[in-house]
Amino acid sequence: MTLSIDTDLVTIDKIQLFADQQVETDMLRLDKIHPQISGNKWFKLKYYLEQAVLENRSGLISLGGPWSNHLLAVAAAARETGLKSIGIIRGEAPAQPSETLEELKSLGMELVFVSRTAYRNRVQLVTDLNTNYPDYLVVDAGGEGPTGAKGAAEILSYVPDQDRYTHIFCAVGTGTMLAGIALAAGKEQHVIGICSLKEKEEQTASILQWFPTLEDRFEINTAFHFGGFARHTAELTDFMNLFYRQTGVPTDIVYTAKLCYAWKQLYLDNFFQPGSRVLLIHSGGLQGNRSLAPGILTF
Repeated sequence: MTLSIDTDLVTIDKIQLFADQQVETDMLRLDKIHPQISGNKWFKLKYYLEQAVLENRSGLISLGGPWSNHLLAVAAAARETGLKSIGIIRGEAPAQPSETLEELKSLGMELVFVSRTAYRNRVQLVTDLNTNYPDYLVVDAGGEGPTGAKGAAEILSYVPDQDRYTHIFCAVGTGTMLAGIALAAGKEQHVIGICSLKEKEEQTASILQWFPTLEDRFEINTAFHFGGFARHTAELTDFMNLFYRQTGVPTDIVYTAKLCYAWKQLYLDNFFQPGSRVLLIHSGGLQGNRSLAPGILTF
């Protein structure tokens, strides 16, 4: 059994945040693909799933935090493909599991908790997992790697007349989606990743290690991390509510809210030249919002 996508669910929505907006801006709504295998996760997992089936693996094993969009996608995709799944969770097992952890268990994922120290040494952790779980295909956090990027390169195939856009923006965590977008974009298009982390060196180095020919084909902006990965401020959540009221598009505190905020601020700072056409890629996944207190978001 393999996953399939209903292309009719993918839409391109006009984004109009300002009454006198001068820059044409569209959003590729990958978040509509699936309630759990949301957005770029479907693309990043596609070839890992194919590999697991071809190699007759028992299942997938992957890594993430207690609110991980990626692990939720892995659990749902594995179940739909007839595979088992194991999630390696960052941190000690909580006395009260998060809603995401409960959903992972309901999807049949076995949860294994590791210390934050062990999790930070991801290279060693992945090596150990390959040794300890030989029947499982190990997928690094976020689907990181050239296999994930290969799937992400297919995202732009869902954009009719993609060459009309001068700028393509996406959120950046591991850099895997950004690598795929850069592979598929035209040489004259500006591919810009809005990073949720304070530093961009690791993501840039990984992308160029996987695909050396992508040098000078993308840039990573770290000006809108709001304190770092999964960090947020009242300014960001207020913007999320405003953005939803005016566009009807839900965003998350980890990735897509920072992406859309960056686009807004760059527009106000006259970053875009007259005649620019911008494509924002909604990478899906709202699990991080579950960590917020009730009432902070209006959607």
